[in-house]
Amino acid sequence: MRQELKSLPKTLADDVARNLVMVARLLDSEPEEAYQYSRVALRLASRVAAVREAAGFASYMTQRYSEALTEFRAARRMTGRADLWPVMADCERGLGRPERALAMAGEPEVKQLDKAGQVEMRLVAAGARTDMEQFEAAVVTLQSPELASSTVHPWTARLRYAYAEALIAAGRGDEARDWFAKAVEADTDGSTNAAERLAEIDGVEFVDALDPELADEEAEQGDAPAKKRGGEIADDRVIFEDEEDVEEYYDEDDLEIDEDFDGEVPERSLDATAEDKPKAADKAEEKAEQADAQS
Repeated sequence: MRQELKSLPKTLADDVARNLVMVARLLDSEPEEAYQYSRVALRLASRVAAVREAAGFASYMTQRYSEALTEFRAARRMTGRADLWPVMADCERGLGRPERALAMAGEPEVKQLDKAGQVEMRLVAAGARTDMEQFEAAVVTLQSPELASSTVHPWTARLRYAYAEALIAAGRGDEARDWFAKAVEADTDGSTNAAERLAEIDGVEFVDALDPELADEEAEQGDAPAKKRGGEIADDRVIFEDEEDVEEYYDEDDLEIDEDFDGEVPERSLDATAEDKPKAADKAEEKAEQADAQS
């Protein structure tokens, strides 16, 4: 890429390079922003093959498959390389033309691809078969020496994962579970979600302990006051059976003054007053006896 940019004036080449660096940095995490940087680079240097290729991948990652296909074709014309052939076929899939992707899988350009490119082309062809609901054919498409090899390559996890998904689509779930497990073994950098798919098949549910929403929900449950259920009283509440218990629990100095008190005492029934007098007398007698004992 640096060599290609040398065909531009230095100041222009620096500006294009900065935008291409941002495309590379943001392509996986913020593809929409990467796309915007790629359009700037494309306006500055549309005749540079590396710029067209970068713009193609930015369009591809944002599912602008028509734009991506245009940029990839332009880059291929400029360089004569065939390494973009699989992603061009996948753009055809994205445009709803899986039959064209299958046709590209049989073109002579596939023989010009390295091993990784041929595996990628196989993945695209299997995806096209799945798009056409030819599930068993998708399984057969992925069966290859690369799949059977015990050696782990950068594309091994994705190939095993795709094969497991094809088996699921074909109704061969028992076999799929084994291949998801094999994909997990090869997926050292987490390029697939094979571990989650395997756990799903085994009935294991993962909970994110660091999920802020989950933490807030637990905090709300912990702060919520205890509720009365089925007639039971929560443990943190004290129930006083009668006024005598209240008098024993509170001291006069603990009583708070009600600032809204208007001076009027609510009337009580004569029966209630009569019932309270013996209690008050008994209480006074008890206090007198205690005072005598202390003296």
